Amino acid sequence: MNTRNAVQRIVAILVITGGACGGTVLAGSVHVYSGDFNLPIPALDDPYREYGRGRMTDAVIEIPDHFTIHDLDVRITLTHTNVFDLQIFLQSPADTRICLNMYDFKNEFSVYPNYTDTIFDDEAEVSIEEADPPFTGQFRPVEPYQLSEFDGEQTAGQWRLQIYDRWYADTGTFHHFELIITTPEPTTAILLLLGTALICLKKNRHRPSLPHI
Repeated sequence: MNTRNAVQRIVAILVITGGACGGTVLAGSVHVYSGDFNLPIPALDDPYREYGRGRMTDAVIEIPDHFTIHDLDVRITLTHTNVFDLQIFLQSPADTRICLNMYDFKNEFSVYPNYTDTIFDDEAEVSIEEADPPFTGQFRPVEPYQLSEFDGEQTAGQWRLQIYDRWYADTGTFHHFELIITTPEPTTAILLLLGTALICLKKNRHRPSLPHI
């Protein structure tokens, strides 16, 4: 049995068990962790900054609390003279890493500024690919990436928002980063045990490849 089939079977067991116990795994409490930053994009010490490209120093939020993630949304605010230059990533303490947004320079290049109170949310009606800067509101991450990659992980540790400015001339500043975490509300102890097994299997499944920054 491959990993995907094993995951699907455990999900089915979770649903059946929840029904037999008179409930399902429900969303519980919402916890918000945020940080204010003043990070140049790219970083001042990046060797390519003089050309207007390079990495930003990671924006880091340290979460002291140990919760299991049921759902995760991300809010960011940054100023930049051309956001089509930017590749934006989120990395968890477990080293799970997804892309929130990036562009294909050959087919999607334009010149627009800023992300302003931009919320990445798997359940949003509109994909970030269908929206225009400054992206105020809620949007799904760029396909095929999903924040559900973090579901089942533990919250505690360093969460990193990473940005790579891949083109020349334009620069900016990263201002704010927020994690909005919903924890599960399991109905029975057996659901917790089965959920732990699912987490272990999910960590070994195939993930889409990401560009190196």
